[in-house]
Amino acid sequence: MGALEGRHALVTGASRGIGAAVARALAEQGARVALAARSAAALEALAHELGAGHLAVAGDVTRADDVAALEARVTAWAAGAPDILVNNAGIFPRARVHEQDADAFAHALDINLAAPFRVLRAFLPAMLARRRGDIVTLGTVADRHIYQENAAYSAGKFGARALHEVLRAETRGTGVRATLVAPGPVDTDLWNPHERSLGRSLPSREAMLRAEDVARAVVFAVSTPPHVDVEELRLSRS
Repeated sequence: MGALEGRHALVTGASRGIGAAVARALAEQGARVALAARSAAALEALAHELGAGHLAVAGDVTRADDVAALEARVTAWAAGAPDILVNNAGIFPRARVHEQDADAFAHALDINLAAPFRVLRAFLPAMLARRRGDIVTLGTVADRHIYQENAAYSAGKFGARALHEVLRAETRGTGVRATLVAPGPVDTDLWNPHERSLGRSLPSREAMLRAEDVARAVVFAVSTPPHVDVEELRLSRS
């Protein structure tokens, strides 16, 4: 039996990259995983790969009605709130401040900050009532260090770190645990639009972490005994 046997997990942004790697790692440890993302086909393929008992829910976590539908389906599937919530969905726009489109800036904040709040708000009350649950926020080195062309990305990720810190303060002693997993650059499709800059102003793919490295950190955090609170894990390439 795996360390997470009998537990239900929800992973957002699960169709690819870090989200898919986290879903696989949780399932390997025995958890049943609900996969959330916009791509229905990719989610169904991953759910089929993981096997019976897993759930694919296509939707857009920036939309309140889609989050409500996600809450309803996951709650029915798990007979309550999931035991593990991994807020992973996000985007990585790059532009200098004076060239940043205002609508694109707002969209990035919606995906990287407001959407995780919506998902968290949907399931946190039931976790608190049950006095049990693990909430993992996927952060980044850019939520504590400033880099050029990261105005929208860092604004959202610094905000997500602040949301995690408030959540951690408010859930201390409740049985609900909050963990921030903050890796350096990870080799995923997120970098594809910035391919020309890799190895120049951005790290090369060879110098990056792998999605599976982040997944192992998530599994570690949610597998610790209930009296252990893993507040933050920072990952870097050795």
